[in-house]
Amino acid sequence: MRRLAVVLSATLLIACAKKEPEPAPAPPAAEPAAPPPAPPPVDLNAVAGTWDMKTMSATSDSALVNYTVVASADTAGWMLNLPKRKPMKLSIMVMGDSVMSTGPEYESVLRKGVKVRTNSTFHFVGDKVTGTTVAHYNIKGADSLVNLRVEGTRKPK
Repeated sequence: MRRLAVVLSATLLIACAKKEPEPAPAPPAAEPAAPPPAPPPVDLNAVAGTWDMKTMSATSDSALVNYTVVASADTAGWMLNLPKRKPMKLSIMVMGDSVMSTGPEYESVLRKGVKVRTNSTFHFVGDKVTGTTVAHYNIKGADSLVNLRVEGTRKPK
């Protein structure tokens, strides 16, 4: 009988115990913010012309090299004109608001006797251009990279 009283008491305690309130449902997740609109793609007709350019180290405003880039209204006619050098054809690709160029291998203006290839990314706004260049120096068969900044202005017609 004692056992029965203990079992009934335990059952009664369990039945009368306060139940934990169920957590409130989480509010619905907020819609993620829409990404900002993509900038308009580069209009090569608007970029066509001759650009006075300068290349600088990543941390300085002093020009290392001054040159011109002749941009055409398509990707086929772009030319790089370094001082005292023959003009060189640039390979051009447009992606969104950027123009990417790849130059041929040539003797470096900055490192005498060393071959270099350049990959540049340009951003044109009106008559100004800014961007970056990665110079791939071929030193004894090894590739040495230097990150540079570029900026320029359109020459008046």
